[in-house]
Amino acid sequence: MNPLAEQLNESIQAGSSHVYSMLSQLGKEIYFPKEGILSQSAEAASLAKTYNATIGIALEGGVPMHLPVIQEKLSAFQPKDLYPYAPPAGKPELRTVWRDKMLKETPSLEGKTFGNPIVTNALTHGLSIVADLFADEGDAVIYPDKNWENYELTFGIRRHGQLVHYPLFDDQLNFNSEGLLQALLDQKDKGKAIVLLNFPNNPTGYTPGAEEADAIVSTILQAAEAGVNVVAVTDDAYFGLFFEDSIHESLFGKLANIHPRVLTVKVDGATKEEFVWGFRVGFITYAHEDAAVLHALEQKTLGIIRATISSGPHPSQTFVLDALKAPEFETQKQEKFEIMKGRANKVKAILDSGKYEDAWDYYPFNSGYFMCLKLKEVGAEELRSHLLHKYGVGTIALGEADLRIAFSCIEESGLEDLYETIYRGVQDLQTT
Repeated sequence: MNPLAEQLNESIQAGSSHVYSMLSQLGKEIYFPKEGILSQSAEAASLAKTYNATIGIALEGGVPMHLPVIQEKLSAFQPKDLYPYAPPAGKPELRTVWRDKMLKETPSLEGKTFGNPIVTNALTHGLSIVADLFADEGDAVIYPDKNWENYELTFGIRRHGQLVHYPLFDDQLNFNSEGLLQALLDQKDKGKAIVLLNFPNNPTGYTPGAEEADAIVSTILQAAEAGVNVVAVTDDAYFGLFFEDSIHESLFGKLANIHPRVLTVKVDGATKEEFVWGFRVGFITYAHEDAAVLHALEQKTLGIIRATISSGPHPSQTFVLDALKAPEFETQKQEKFEIMKGRANKVKAILDSGKYEDAWDYYPFNSGYFMCLKLKEVGAEELRSHLLHKYGVGTIALGEADLRIAFSCIEESGLEDLYETIYRGVQDLQTT
């Protein structure tokens, strides 16, 4: 094993033997090179005053070489903030601004020990880093039956984790903390589990209330006290889009530092929060009481980034940073939030009218981009295909009876017609 990897492992073992036991074999072997092209280039950046012939970019006139046909479209920004490679960890100022944003939006982080966010190529990349660092073949990866299908690819196919599901809702349609607890306690013999907590949930658009959130934290704490080392991952892809009574902060804050056997990881990003899906700017942040453990995990994360994408795109990081610092940012973001909230409330009013009770129920939703119908008489895939081919309406079929609707991409004025069309599709299938 590389001596740098051994040093990082020794730091983690000294700070927390539990966290060390959470690492995958790849997680133990990975490191970020301190010697080599990057370190020598960094040293040259401060000392090479005559000529700096270290890094693989082209300069012209003292600035990064660029094509006028590109720069004229981006003239509001300096070439230095667009064309060079971004640091593997991301632009330092962007990381600082995002950390400040996290503290502001998740008050329960106050007084907790957590690291500086590291920039990822959006959230899927962040989850992939978690999988690489912590998931070995056969390790339990626990998440509910209502989930984002990419988890299976990321943790199951790529890392051969054992996917363990539990029902998202209990009989009262509250978050099923008992189901989560049982799934965790079933891993006592293995002594380790990765838990994915995705709120607002995709596909249901559900975020737990305060009591449910406390129950989730208590559940993970109980598992830790029972001897299970838990990597608790908050997938906060749709963070901030909370439309009704629910927690309005990330569970990352409540879970941070709760027990030596719990390592909390936050994966989030500007992707949905700031409506910049194609920019691919995400973040991964670790919470642990030991500073040396945090440093070692961050170095290993940089090793994964260096070994896969090298670094994230520089222009989009610049654009996001510029937006976060803009005086108009909060006002403009609130305007978009109100539009999204209006769509969600409109959907709820349509569904609560009683007009469609014979065709479907719906799972609780109070946040995010989606809601999910629970069909009563027809199959989800049959209805999805029928709606698409007869009415030109696209939906997502999940399992036998669940139909996901992304109200986020439908103007409020079109929502009533959308659900009327879906209902008409159900009636078509019932009469054939």
